[in-house]
Amino acid sequence: MRYTYLGRTGMKVSRVCLGTMNFGPRVEERDAHKLMDRALELGINFFDTADAYGPTHLNASLYNGYCEEIIGRWFAQGNGRRDSVVLTTKCGMKMPSNTTDGPNDITGYSAYRIRKHVENSLKRLQTDHIDVHMMHHIDARTKWDEVWETYGALIGQGKVTYAASSNFGARHLCFAQASAKEHGMFGLVEEEHKYNLVCRLPELEVLPAAQEMGIGMVTYHPLMEGMFSGHLLETTSGGQRGYATSKTISPENLDRLKRYAALCERIGESMPAVTYAWILSNPTVSSVIIGPRTIEQLESSAAAADLELDEGVLKEIDEIYPGPGGAAPQAYAW
Repeated sequence: MRYTYLGRTGMKVSRVCLGTMNFGPRVEERDAHKLMDRALELGINFFDTADAYGPTHLNASLYNGYCEEIIGRWFAQGNGRRDSVVLTTKCGMKMPSNTTDGPNDITGYSAYRIRKHVENSLKRLQTDHIDVHMMHHIDARTKWDEVWETYGALIGQGKVTYAASSNFGARHLCFAQASAKEHGMFGLVEEEHKYNLVCRLPELEVLPAAQEMGIGMVTYHPLMEGMFSGHLLETTSGGQRGYATSKTISPENLDRLKRYAALCERIGESMPAVTYAWILSNPTVSSVIIGPRTIEQLESSAAAADLELDEGVLKEIDEIYPGPGGAAPQAYAW
């Protein structure tokens, strides 16, 4: 496993981050514990979760915080588990199953809400600190003064080590860092963002802004909800493509996918491995989040962290899945 510094911090994280959103809805607790044990064995020290994870259309009996509880019970088994993990969790999304929030069950980052949700996450996770605490989405109402005063207190108490963001635009990152500087704080250390071969818009503004400010990018949906898993091009015994391919991918995108699959086959690597390696080739990206449901998926994803693509392959990928043309405004202006 390869490691890198998370943004401008002095803390190292694995280039592959274990995403846990499937824990509960798609992965039972016993299997989730096995996945986390194996992740540590493979050298993955970076785990990502959120207080809102749990409920899903797949299992309506689950509730907000259920995923954190699974991780907490794994930590409670001891043997250095908690000390071996750089733990990220989030707050800010609506949590209908948390009946104590009342009218404050809204998306946002008031001092009241951040403090309360950090305390609740600590209890569920059975730990005394969160290494990276993240704002799950933008909040257009709460002022940054309130946010940073709250994080300043939590960091001072040792309950949070670093503050971070998710789904922020470039301007939000700039506002956050400017306010943090006014409050004498280190500011955001990580931005978790959707970024993959068919979602390259972050290259216009978000990635350049993060790079200039030393914010480590951690990306989610690397396989675009299974598009780059390699399964969409598999055929059934009757020679028919799967339902997802025929119903959700246009003929043009199907042709691109076939060209990409041929490239991966030519260099002797799986489609997911090449996709992860392409994302990690961006110097602003610290880590890519994977969401394995099996040990096999975990092991193959972890191995991809060691794959480096040469310039020729990267150029071919750009030809198949072209980006916006670079950073703004050069990408579209004179």
